[in-house]
Amino acid sequence: MTAFHTHHDGSTPDTDPLSPGTHTYRLAGLVQRYHVHGAGPVCVAHSGGPGIHWEYMRMPALEEHLTMVYVEPVGTAEDSRLPSHPHGYTRERYSSFLETLINRLGVSRVHLLGHSHGAFVAAYHALHRSGQLAGVVLYEGAPVTGPEHGAEAARMVEAFVAKHAGHPGLPGVLAAFGAMSGMSSDEDTVAVARGVLPSYFADYWGNEEKYVPFRDAIRATYISGLDEDLTPDVVDDRAALKGLTVPALVIVGRHDVICGVRWGLELDELIPDSRLLVLEGSGHMGHVEEPGRFADAVLDFVRETAPRGGTA
Repeated sequence: MTAFHTHHDGSTPDTDPLSPGTHTYRLAGLVQRYHVHGAGPVCVAHSGGPGIHWEYMRMPALEEHLTMVYVEPVGTAEDSRLPSHPHGYTRERYSSFLETLINRLGVSRVHLLGHSHGAFVAAYHALHRSGQLAGVVLYEGAPVTGPEHGAEAARMVEAFVAKHAGHPGLPGVLAAFGAMSGMSSDEDTVAVARGVLPSYFADYWGNEEKYVPFRDAIRATYISGLDEDLTPDVVDDRAALKGLTVPALVIVGRHDVICGVRWGLELDELIPDSRLLVLEGSGHMGHVEEPGRFADAVLDFVRETAPRGGTA
């Protein structure tokens, strides 16, 4: 990891905004960091949660061919928290911070990849700030949140429970799901994120040795999902997505319990210029479960949609 001397305002002096390592600047009184790995056309990656730290998103197979710019979403670091923390982290706010970050990179248009809640942010950004984007990857997203989304997730979790009935790890997963609605601290959020994780893989317990380090490395900050005035930031993009002008790649894992195939199919149906990849051997973490297929699809998409006359 490259270390930079930073100015008193937190900016990184006289360095290429796409040089490998960690970059820092200040915006609206907050510190914004992003991490650059790899070389090639630029792909900006936004993690999920909201509040899950960026590291789980590392995609070595893509870093071989793309300049991956991993955003640290505001709120996940102590020096990037809003005065209203843990509230106020709406999609509009994440998107406005993304807009500044993308402009600083100094390339005409980038590809934006959002995972889970990050896919909701990426869809919003593509709908409202499309001029910055050559393409958008909606990875484990959905067009709606709220009761309909919750009911579908509950149905998928029930199927997971039936499939793994009697497994000694199951009570822990169910306890974590039960604790989800009562989260109020960073510690709660980490415990829930790690606790539910076995259900987020197609076969976590069959590959436990491989996935335990991933689980243990998850870091998270409690973010409420409410605006500053404590109103929920509810999503329903179904009407808007029919008018999306940005090329889109929709990626969903066949076994995803939280943003499952139903939503991937619906996104693909709604978006005029979209392609769909269903990862048959994955849950919610296809970049870890099927990294080769995942990377091939993203690379093909980036190459097909890159601005003409050069790299993205």
